Amino acid sequence: MKDKTEETLQEKVDQRDSTVQTKYGTFAGVFVPTLLTILGVILFVRHGWVVGNAGLLGGMGIVTLAFVIVTFTALSMSCITTNIRIKAGGAYSIISQSLGLEVGGSVGIPLYLAQTFAITMYIFGFREGWLYIFPEHSALLVDASVFAILFIVAFLSASLAFRIQYLILAVIIGALLSVAGSAFTDVMQYDVQWIGEFPGAPENDFEGVSFWVVFAVFFPAATGIMAGANMSGELKNPKKSIPVGTISAILISFVIYMLAAYWLSRVATPEELVSNYNIMIDKALWPPAVLGGLLGATFSSALASIVGAPRILQALGDHRIFPGGELFSKLSTNGEPRNAILLTGGIVIFTLLLRDLNTIAPLITMFFLITYMMINLVVLIVQRMDMVSFRPTFAIPKYVPFIGTVGCLFTMFIINATFGLISIVFVVAAYLYLTNRKLKVPYGDMRSGLFVSVAEWAAKRVSQLPKENERAWKANLLVPVRNTRELRGSFSLIRNLVYPKGSIKLIGITDRSQLENMRDDLFEMASAFSRENVYTRWSMIESDNFKNALISSLQTLQGTFFTPNILFLRLLHDSRYDEEMKSMIKAAQINNMGVQLYVEDNVAQLGRSASINVWLREKSPHWDVSMDLGNVDLALLSAYKLKKNWDAKMRVIVVVNEDEVEDAYKYLETLLDLARLKDVEAHVEIGAFEETLKTAPQADVDFFGLPEEPDLDRLRSYVELTSSACVFVSDSGNENILA
Repeated sequence: MKDKTEETLQEKVDQRDSTVQTKYGTFAGVFVPTLLTILGVILFVRHGWVVGNAGLLGGMGIVTLAFVIVTFTALSMSCITTNIRIKAGGAYSIISQSLGLEVGGSVGIPLYLAQTFAITMYIFGFREGWLYIFPEHSALLVDASVFAILFIVAFLSASLAFRIQYLILAVIIGALLSVAGSAFTDVMQYDVQWIGEFPGAPENDFEGVSFWVVFAVFFPAATGIMAGANMSGELKNPKKSIPVGTISAILISFVIYMLAAYWLSRVATPEELVSNYNIMIDKALWPPAVLGGLLGATFSSALASIVGAPRILQALGDHRIFPGGELFSKLSTNGEPRNAILLTGGIVIFTLLLRDLNTIAPLITMFFLITYMMINLVVLIVQRMDMVSFRPTFAIPKYVPFIGTVGCLFTMFIINATFGLISIVFVVAAYLYLTNRKLKVPYGDMRSGLFVSVAEWAAKRVSQLPKENERAWKANLLVPVRNTRELRGSFSLIRNLVYPKGSIKLIGITDRSQLENMRDDLFEMASAFSRENVYTRWSMIESDNFKNALISSLQTLQGTFFTPNILFLRLLHDSRYDEEMKSMIKAAQINNMGVQLYVEDNVAQLGRSASINVWLREKSPHWDVSMDLGNVDLALLSAYKLKKNWDAKMRVIVVVNEDEVEDAYKYLETLLDLARLKDVEAHVEIGAFEETLKTAPQADVDFFGLPEEPDLDRLRSYVELTSSACVFVSDSGNENILA
C-alpha cells in the first residue's frame, strides 16, 4: 500500500512536467548538445599530441577504445530508456527507477557535481584560447564575462541556449571545413608514423609516457554522451530522441576523430605533434576558423553543462534526496529550474575563484565513469533477470552492458587509481547516507525482482545441498495468532529469540467476522517486528477451527524454501485450550519442528531481562558429553541468543544428589567449553527437583525441556515455583549446540 504523501509528491511532479512549455526534439534536444560536447577542446588541442605519441594506428586504437566504451554505454542507456518512462534527470532517472532512489541519488549527487565542476573547467579552457588571441586581457575578467553570459542564457531559457548552439555548430563546422580544405594544398607532405614511440610531453621534458597515460588524456573527449540525456524531462519523446540523437552524435564524432587523426599524421612530424598543441590551428587552411572552433567548442560544452546540471539537481530535489530539496524542484513559469540554476551558478563562482581545478579534474572524469558504469550495470542486471517487464524497443546483446561495465571500471583505475577509489568511497558514503534517510519511493523499481531472482538462484543451489546443516541453524519462528493482544504480550521475547538473523512467520487464524480487524492488527505487528530489524512475514487463515488451521499450515509450510523450524506457542493460565495445545505440539514434533511453549509470569513479566536459567537433566552415572545431548540443544541455543540480545547473565543448572556434585560440575564445564558458550555460569543444585526451583538463583526467564507427553498444569506451576516466566522447549532434531 503506497503512502498518500508519496502519491501526491509524484502526481505533483508529473503534473508539473506535463505543463513544461517548451519540449525539444531529437536534433535540438539531444544530437546537437551531445555532438558539440564530444567535439571539444581535446579535438583541437590534444588530438595531435595523442597521435604524435601513439602513432596513427595507436592513436586510432585509443580513439576506438574510448568510443567503444562510451558507445556501449550509449547503447545500454538507449536500451533501458525505451523500457521505462524516463523523467527529468537523465542518468539519475534511469538508475533510480531501476535500482531505487538510494542508488540513483548516490550516483546523481556526484554526477551533478561533476557537471557543475565541468562548467568551470570549460570556462578555463575558453580563457586559454581567448588569451592566445588577446594575451593582454585579464584572465579573471575573461572568466567572469564568460560565466556571466552562460548564466544569463541558462537562467533565461534553455531554448535560447539551444539557439546559440546552432550558431556554435556552424562555427565548428567551419573549423572542420578549414581543416579539411588544407588537404587540397601541399600541407599533407609527411609520411605516416604508424606506431609511435610515446616520447611524452613538454611538461615532463619528453621523458616518455605509456599507452594508458595517453589514453587517459584522450578519454574525457568521449564523456559528453549525457549532454542530451540530461534534458530528458524536456524532450518531446525521450524514448526516441535519446537513442537516435546520442548514437548518431557518437558515430559522427568517431568518424571526425578518426579522419582528424589521419590528417594530423600527414601534416606534421611526430616531434611537432607532441610539442605544438596548436598544430591544428597552424596547419589549417584558415587558422582563425579553427581558433573560433576551439572557442566555440569550449563555450558550447560549458553551455550544455550549465543547462544540464540544474536539471539533475531539479530531479534530485523532486525526490528530496537532500534536506530542502523541494526548493530546487520548483520551475519558473517558462519551465526553467531557476533555483537550481542559482545554486549551480553559486558553486561555479566559488570554483572560479579557486583559479585551478587541475587537482580534482580526474575526479570529475571518475564521477562520469561511475555514472556510465551504473547505467551498464542496470541493463546487465535486468537482462540477466529475464523479467517479462523488460521489453525494450531498442534491444541489445547481453555482452554489450557487460563490456560497458567492465570497460568503465577498467578505465577508472587506468586513468587514476587513487581518484577511482575516492570516487567509489564517495558514492558508497552517499548511498549509506541516503539509506539512513528512509526516502519515500514514489514509483516502483526492480529491486524486489532482483532480490527474488537472487533468492530463486540461492534456493536452487540450497536444494542441492544436504537439508540438515546444524552449523547454519538459525531460529525461524512460526507464531500462530488467535488475537494480537497476546502477541503484543510476547513481542519482546519473540523478537529477542530470533534477532538478528532469524525470521518470524505470523499466521492469524480467525473466523470471518474478525478477519478484517485481525488483518489490520497483524499488519501492524509485522511492521513493528520489521522496524526492529527482524525479517517478518504474515498471512491470514479464515477458519473456525484454530487447531486444524494451524496443523494444515504446518504441513503446507514444509514445502516452502524459508521453512519455519520452531513453533512458538503461548500457554494460557486457564486450561480451556489445553487439549488443543497438546495436539498442536504433537503436530509440530511430527513435522520435525522445534517447540517453544511460553508461560508468562503475570506479575513480573520478563522482569529486568537481565538473567536466564537453563535447567538440564542429570546424566548419572556416566556423565558423558556426546554429540547427542538429548532434548537440550534448542533450549541452550534459545537461551544463549537471549543472553546476547539482552546482555544478560546466563546459568546452566543441573539438580543432583550430594555425592554427584563434583561430576555434575565437570560435566557442565566440559559442555560449556565444547559448546563455546562464553561467560555462562555452571551451577549445581542439590535435592529434589521441584524444591530446588524455589531455592535456585533467581532469573527473569527459565528454560526447561518439554516432555513428550506434557502435563500442562504442572508446567504452569513452574512459574510460581521459579517466580519467573518459563519457556518449555522441544528439539526438532536439527539443532546441535556442539556444532
